Amino acid sequence: MPIDLPRERAPDTAVPVVRPQVPLALDEQTLNCFLVTARCGCFMQAARRLNLKPVALRKRLAALEARLGYSLFVNRNNNPVLSQQGERLLQILQAREPVVPLPREQSACVRLAVAEPLLQDLLGRNLINFVRQHAGMRLEVATFDGRQVPEQVADVALWLGDASHGARAGSFAGAAPEALATLEYLPHIAKRYAREANRPTRLADLQDYMLVQWQGEAGVQALMPWQALLRTRSAGVTQIEDYEMYCQLIKCSASVGLLPHYATHLDRGLLALPGLFREPMRRRVWLAVNGQTEGDPLVQVMVGAIRAAFEERREWFASL
Repeated sequence: MPIDLPRERAPDTAVPVVRPQVPLALDEQTLNCFLVTARCGCFMQAARRLNLKPVALRKRLAALEARLGYSLFVNRNNNPVLSQQGERLLQILQAREPVVPLPREQSACVRLAVAEPLLQDLLGRNLINFVRQHAGMRLEVATFDGRQVPEQVADVALWLGDASHGARAGSFAGAAPEALATLEYLPHIAKRYAREANRPTRLADLQDYMLVQWQGEAGVQALMPWQALLRTRSAGVTQIEDYEMYCQLIKCSASVGLLPHYATHLDRGLLALPGLFREPMRRRVWLAVNGQTEGDPLVQVMVGAIRAAFEERREWFASL
């Protein structure tokens, strides 16, 4: 005799199961915002990757949640964590064929050519901020010494030249170079190696000091008074190609070297030695933008970052 097994009774109240669905009309760019935020677990980093401001990213995600009718993230220790519905949506998107693409626009590339001293001394912090805010772009930075003008193809160029050399913009045909600042070059020494009573006040006073020459400025016409002094020396001269080590030799080896007048603003341990030469040694900072790419938004942001670097230090150059 067959035995009837008890049938499972349906619950009195059925609990609805939320099954996220992707609206067909939803654009891929909005979904990419969700995917990148889910991967990064940080609104700020996701915004960098997408080249968006964090506020704009949050607005897009809020609009997505309003469209779907449920929350995708919960706030946990100020970090976005996927909700249960958000995890389900992530699984749906990841399972799609083909996988949702993350397009990188071809225009999201900036090529910067910059003189080594300007990058090290003035532009470094602004460039770091630029990279931190645009993690989804491609940035190419080429450096050159203080004698060269940019010859390679670039979108933005920043170089050192004499007052009459601004028209020489290398590959930037048709782009009018702009003078951003004038630099006056002075001999410098570390304060701890030059006491008040015996600081050099004449060229003859330098005979007991090692002189340091950065090879990247050798032969520069505007710096000829300093070059002439070096040529009188048969010894007591160090010539070096690396700009960073050149600066370290001035700071740490009791040597005297030529630096722009703003050096004492960057390092209070340095001491400028004015009055040693009769004629001032001055150069200009030149900026040029490639006419073919100057309309690109990221190129404009880079130019703005460069201008901001000099505007922040306007008082350093005001008297020249």
